[in-house]
Amino acid sequence: QVQLVESGGGLVQPGGSLRLSCAASGFSLNSYAIGWFRQAPGKEREGVSCISSSDGSTTYADSVKGRFTISRDGAKNTVYLQMNSLKPEDTAVYYCAADLAPFCYISTWRGYDYWGQGTQVTVSS
Repeated sequence: QVQLVESGGGLVQPGGSLRLSCAASGFSLNSYAIGWFRQAPGKEREGVSCISSSDGSTTYADSVKGRFTISRDGAKNTVYLQMNSLKPEDTAVYYCAADLAPFCYISTWRGYDYWGQGTQVTVSS
């Protein structure tokens, strides 16, 4: 059974850090482009970051560049999103998604085949 499970969300103060994990079962993440998306209440789902399967290249939304880092651990079949210098506007439900494609993209969430259930990130003092 193909499954993605996110974890690592929580409540953090502005300026704090969190590391989200996206663990896969039933398939190898190494063969998939993996994207992180987020959705805040009343807003559209937006792309945050992604990592390609072909060459490991990464992409970041302008709003998170320099603060977030995506990485992949093939042995653990897990992709991480390290989030530093968090801001209140980062508050959202974060989802990871997988697409059987060589290169990842965050311009749209459509096209990704598998999705996790999401993990809540709240940045507040």
